[in-house]
Amino acid sequence: MEEVAVRESGIMGREGWALGEESMIQEERWREIHRLSREERVPIAEIARRLDVDRKTVRRCLRQERWQAYERAARTDTLLAEHGDYLRERAPQVCYSAQVLFQELRRKGYRGGYDTVRRFVQPLRAAELLAERASVRFETGPGHQSQIDWGTARVEFRHGKVKIHLFVLTLGFSRRGFMAPFLDQRLPQFLDAHEQAFEHFGGHTREHLYDRPRTVCSPDGEGGVIWNPTFRSFAHYWGFEPRLCRAYRARTKGKVESGVKYVKRNFLVGRTFVDLDDVRDQWAEWNASISDVRIHGTTHQRPIDRFAEEREHLEPRGSRPGYRLEARFVRIVADDYLVSLDTNRYSVPFALIGQTVEVERRGADVRVYHRDRLVASHPELTGRYQIRVLPEHGPGAVARNVRHRTSTPAPRRKDDGSFVADVEARDLAAYDALLAVGGER
Repeated sequence: MEEVAVRESGIMGREGWALGEESMIQEERWREIHRLSREERVPIAEIARRLDVDRKTVRRCLRQERWQAYERAARTDTLLAEHGDYLRERAPQVCYSAQVLFQELRRKGYRGGYDTVRRFVQPLRAAELLAERASVRFETGPGHQSQIDWGTARVEFRHGKVKIHLFVLTLGFSRRGFMAPFLDQRLPQFLDAHEQAFEHFGGHTREHLYDRPRTVCSPDGEGGVIWNPTFRSFAHYWGFEPRLCRAYRARTKGKVESGVKYVKRNFLVGRTFVDLDDVRDQWAEWNASISDVRIHGTTHQRPIDRFAEEREHLEPRGSRPGYRLEARFVRIVADDYLVSLDTNRYSVPFALIGQTVEVERRGADVRVYHRDRLVASHPELTGRYQIRVLPEHGPGAVARNVRHRTSTPAPRRKDDGSFVADVEARDLAAYDALLAVGGER
């Protein structure tokens, strides 16, 4: 399911004109406030926190014995009267920009001022914002979905303040969480963090919900997305379906956002660390003694207890090797006919420059494939930022530096009707050098 937050029926449309918290809330939310107060005896402050509304709104709602829809008669004596329907339909499409709507109305013959349009659009925008806040939490069954997000924080290490990036994965049903700290959010760390989470839980859910980070996808310019090929391959390797929040609706992954806040406000506060390993060790102790055994504010159960039910529904990790040890990584061959893997670079035949290849580890070797055909094999480099080049992959040191034509000229027709091709003239010393290189192999 692409959307994990669904709007309640009865969302304020054109009849909801008051601003912000002063707006009349829809009937379903009114009933939920009364239910929480009367049946569950939830305090007003807690109701306001759960439903993300002001305490005054909760009190006003509880004073109403019956829900009444707010209505306002449409005025017919304004310059905008004849454009009202158009504005209500068009406003969401232009993100409630009064300036854009004003420009469009001028082309339609509107002679009023900009302020009139702005005042008309303001309650429309407010109603939409309130509707966004009135989304209900979508509960998923055990083993169905996880939510993933990053958080950042500055923490005290032995040598001073350091900014760290917190990968957080929250299981949708049990609310058990996993956290892994890194110094950046690059794709290798992103994939490693997933596998650490799979190891921690002993498996993974069938779906994973993401915001739209570049490590997952990028916009295609037409409202869609282009999946990161390596990430898509990773998801296929482990057998889960990646899902995306609707654009500009990151709130739909509220479970993990709450998890990120909880880690930052409860675990990190007041702590100092030696290094990243110490962060991981301290988190593991905190997670086992505090996070897993607390009473969760939404489920009213301990995450570790609900996980006992969810565990049976997870896709097992088993003894399968990690993706980065076995799977193939998509690469495009650079102009120096090198491809990268974990900061190190390896050569491939120079004829593949600009082509897409796949790189994999196999035992102690790095292998490169083009259209499923093995084109290069190297011992894996153990350091970082190293380069390994095989002489047979290049055109030769001299030939690589010789200026040659970028295209072959058309053959010339001779008087007898035959064709002759122009041949590039080259100093014989170049061939002597090439023979010398070949002899050294």
